[in-house]
Amino acid sequence: MKYDVIVVGGGSAGSVVAARMAEDPDTTVLLLEAGTDYPDLANLPEDIQNGHTRTAEDERSEHNWALRGTITEEQGEIHVAQGKVIGGGGSINGQVFLRGIPQDFDDWASWGNEEWSYTKVLPYFRKAETDLDIKDDFHGTDGPLPISRKVGETWPVIQSAFHTACLQNGFDTTDDMNGVEPTGVGVVPMNNQKGVRMSTAITHLAPMRHHLNLTIRGNVFARKILIENRQVTGVEVESGGEVFTVESNKVVLSAGALKSPHILMLSGIGPKDQLDEYGIDVLQNTPGVGANLRNHPISPISFRVKEGIKLQPDASGVRIALRYTAKGSDDSNDMMMTTSSLFSPFTGEMLPDRIGRISCVIELPAGAGFVRLNSADPAVQPKFDYRYFSHPEDMRRMRDGIRLAVKMLETDAYKDVSDGRVTPTEEILANDDALDLWIRETVGSARHVSGTCKIGPDSDPMAVVDQQCRVKGLQGLWIADSSVMPQVPRANANATAIMIGERVAEWAA
Repeated sequence: MKYDVIVVGGGSAGSVVAARMAEDPDTTVLLLEAGTDYPDLANLPEDIQNGHTRTAEDERSEHNWALRGTITEEQGEIHVAQGKVIGGGGSINGQVFLRGIPQDFDDWASWGNEEWSYTKVLPYFRKAETDLDIKDDFHGTDGPLPISRKVGETWPVIQSAFHTACLQNGFDTTDDMNGVEPTGVGVVPMNNQKGVRMSTAITHLAPMRHHLNLTIRGNVFARKILIENRQVTGVEVESGGEVFTVESNKVVLSAGALKSPHILMLSGIGPKDQLDEYGIDVLQNTPGVGANLRNHPISPISFRVKEGIKLQPDASGVRIALRYTAKGSDDSNDMMMTTSSLFSPFTGEMLPDRIGRISCVIELPAGAGFVRLNSADPAVQPKFDYRYFSHPEDMRRMRDGIRLAVKMLETDAYKDVSDGRVTPTEEILANDDALDLWIRETVGSARHVSGTCKIGPDSDPMAVVDQQCRVKGLQGLWIADSSVMPQVPRANANATAIMIGERVAEWAA
């Protein structure tokens, strides 16, 4: 059978694209997902359904690609969790639903991407969501994805102390971190309802499953996109040990910022030198494929928590966050600070008993990394390197952020919470070189990977897709995921990826 459109990847954006395009009964849609599809929501595995656990992010989980990539020279390769299940990263993440700030999208527009200004993307943020707390022109009221904040609840002691410490250090509060002016400390919006992780596989895709024009196939691995005379003809896939072809003149690639460029390169679309090295026929020399890898470095200080303080799991991850501007920065809200106990809300790493963290995040990194081929075999993962701190401005901001976090911990807010800082030591803090080394040795990844197939005007030789996310130079191929972001937003990437899915669904129709 030939389908009107094939969507490769059933993650946060791919589930949106497939569901929205299937709303037209005359359009046949095939959604391919390399991981398992769970059509019966009542039987979702615990690690997917339960938003209070991060076990699906473990490298041993069947719901995780368990990729490995370089973070810094000192650490070498680390495990990088990427969802391999229907719902993708949205089925294993911490459910933080922060949009990029308005300036992110206006910056994208200023680089020649007029379709991506804040006024252009705002309707699609609203289309995706129903905000259960805030009713105004900046928040959705009838979208499929419920968003709420832990307002009015008793905050965990760790979170409450952090909030107070921010105020004691002179920061303002913000009532709406998805609003026009999100600067300050506030409650983080979440896509978690009654403990359930509300991925787009649940909110967008599940209500469409009964439509006869929508076909969903799990455990189907996309090997490459098939192209003849610059026109997409289908996808080569593997399932159950068999390799076969599915046909369509429209393909939407939604495999994420690590796998989408990988699939493009395997298909003959990418930097010529890499394709030549592995004997892949060059269909189109597109040097930007795999370049511009962006992510948020996260570096925490740690402290001992006093005996007697209950360390309940932070419900679904982060509750309180501080957005602020680094000293000497020209970009507003280029830093974020959060706190956690039991596990890191960004990396999912379990913390030792009685240990808390205050984590510093570079929200607008100046440095960029890359994704490259490692083999012509689709089963072999690509090489990638975040190249954290390749730009000195990133290290300067993180160094200052760590010292600010230490200052937070020393406020009266923590006098009944903290039993003393564990790391970094006073000796490390006192010396810039020692602190820089400590940061490189301990930094983690927020896993907000983006940028590897970026949007850009024709004047940008590294742009991969046009304003409507069509792969340049080809007919019938779109990309809908975080790879098209020219820069990672000053927020978690999931909400922005969903917005991209909403837009591409219209453009590819």
